[in-house]
Amino acid sequence: MKDAVPRYQTMRGKRVERRFGWDCHGLPAEAEAERQLGISGRQAITDFGIDKFNEYCKVSVLQYTSDWERYVTRQARWVDFANDYKTLDTNYMESVMWAFKTLYDKGLIYMGFRVLPYSWALETPLSNTETRMDDAYKQVQDPALTVAFTLDDGDKILAWTTTPWTLPSNLALAVAPDVTYVRVRHEGSVYVLAEERLAAYERELEGAEVLGKIEGSALVGRTYQPLFPYFADQPNAFRILSGDFVTTADGTGVVHMAPGFGEDDQRVCRDNGIDLVVPVDSRGQFTSEVPDYEGTLVFDANPLIIRALKERGVVLRHETYDHAYPHCWRTGKPLIYKAVSSWFVDVTKIKARMVELNQSITWVPDHLRTAASVSGWKMPATGRSAAIASGVHPFPCG
Repeated sequence: MKDAVPRYQTMRGKRVERRFGWDCHGLPAEAEAERQLGISGRQAITDFGIDKFNEYCKVSVLQYTSDWERYVTRQARWVDFANDYKTLDTNYMESVMWAFKTLYDKGLIYMGFRVLPYSWALETPLSNTETRMDDAYKQVQDPALTVAFTLDDGDKILAWTTTPWTLPSNLALAVAPDVTYVRVRHEGSVYVLAEERLAAYERELEGAEVLGKIEGSALVGRTYQPLFPYFADQPNAFRILSGDFVTTADGTGVVHMAPGFGEDDQRVCRDNGIDLVVPVDSRGQFTSEVPDYEGTLVFDANPLIIRALKERGVVLRHETYDHAYPHCWRTGKPLIYKAVSSWFVDVTKIKARMVELNQSITWVPDHLRTAASVSGWKMPATGRSAAIASGVHPFPCG
């Protein structure tokens, strides 16, 4: 396609520049360079020397140049290798920064702090597009906990989570306002959960006495005791909130909220005046804000947190949960969702104009003109600022 279309226009008498281009940016070369050098992480790159690391990446991405030239020539593709361009060239990168500045000057660039898919192995957020790649989701078996939070009146409201490592950062609970919840007495404790989910806990709550029913809207505003002491003084926290995303398809009908690690969590807590906390560093390890697990990778902390909660007698059920979970397509490591600072293009400001202009574009096949949706999107993650060159090898983009 890259050869046929330009060749056709050339044969029609038009001047077509056929400069070959090498795509050298991204993260694969950084990961490959780290593997070869036996280092890992941003600090290790800094200690090694950013200039030296960049130079190493350049060597890596250009080592297959002659192979590509031989392959493309054998295809009988008309292309100019002598006047090629590389995305690691300074003038190319400056053109990208010019485009970025132009968008910024037009008020279309902003710095946001929001929960994004995050690769702790590469220390960078990923775009939503990258989490939708064919091989991004893998079937995994995660621990799932049903935990009892003690309400202000002594009742215990049950919440279900498949990310126990986020429980130290819990700041709120969410219920569905239009769902009916029940209070049941079992072995001296009174538990609260969605009526539709009571049967799912028949084994743990066998013989429980139903004391009454309460609408989710009546639970909103109730307070509870923090599960962990780390953020006990957080203003406006440890309340039951109304959540439009809460369902009774699984769990207890009550969602545990850690606003630093969930998109819905962040949105609902922000709307209710609860500031988020993010006690996890760029490497996916707990910070000193959570001293009991400081320096521990969040996934490795799961069994430690589960053990601590069981010792306190607040775990009603510990099970495993099989589901599809997003992984970093470059490293194969599971992603986390984490609030980070990132640059965004405010596409919503120009959406109407984009849709209008789209009508004048010839799409093949033509139904794609209306099938493609235009919405807000995150600028593609460009990797750590340490390296200016990436790609396991240069990929032809010209």
